[in-house]
Amino acid sequence: MSTFVLRRHSVLPGFGIALGVTLTYLSVIVLIPLSAAFIKTATLSWEQFWNIVTAPRVVASYQLTFGASFLAAAINAVFGLVVAWVLVRYRFPGKRIVDALVDLPFALPTAVAGIALTAIYAPNGWLGRYFELAGIKVAFTPLGVLVALVFIGLPFVVRTVQPVLEDLERELEEAAATLGAGRWQIFRRVLFPTLLPALLTGFALAFARAVGEYGSVVFIAGNMPMISEITPLIIITKLEQYDYTGATAVAVVMLLASFALLLLINYFQWLTRKHNATT
Repeated sequence: MSTFVLRRHSVLPGFGIALGVTLTYLSVIVLIPLSAAFIKTATLSWEQFWNIVTAPRVVASYQLTFGASFLAAAINAVFGLVVAWVLVRYRFPGKRIVDALVDLPFALPTAVAGIALTAIYAPNGWLGRYFELAGIKVAFTPLGVLVALVFIGLPFVVRTVQPVLEDLERELEEAAATLGAGRWQIFRRVLFPTLLPALLTGFALAFARAVGEYGSVVFIAGNMPMISEITPLIIITKLEQYDYTGATAVAVVMLLASFALLLLINYFQWLTRKHNATT
């Protein structure tokens, strides 16, 4: 009987070995490097740690980094859904080219993206000159940081939502239409509840990528202290000054804040799936 139960629960051959390799790999790649940051920070006293992570310049970088990342992920959640909808539901000339362009931020080196965005949105750039005429300055401002984060985060939402849209059954929409539901009612009550978990996942991925982004932001930001300086740049600056404990202290704050926000987003995602399952 015990042998039968053991075989019944051994879903994968060599599960114990595979699990051991997985945990070892994750420890080497993820846990050990992250724990090193905590260990290095532990050499500071609480007062030293607090003074480093609450310095006005560092706090200003937190506000810009997390605020711009959250706003960029929210923008991508809206427009990423629109892009995914168009790619799945419509046929038009050049569709494959548009679909390939979505992945361009994945393939493009971040430094190249930053230089390109800066050249375009600079006061004398192709688009920047027109914004300048309207009194809007994009490059070398927090708005430029937002533009860069939107650019690098869009594919995460599109590629997360797109497969869910492709798997949606058209019969549900047709049934709702025959019952008298309008387009907005069908989208709000039939489609959106199914898409919401994937949309939250894409939002979380875009947010996580934006928080740690450096290469595409550092060029267009202008890096003015208290105005357009992101937290990753603070960490790089401290490392260049050989202030390793200060850099790891700021990195630990970023890590804990990012983990807490992602945990909260995943919790909302779980609630959404639970609600959809019960209804």
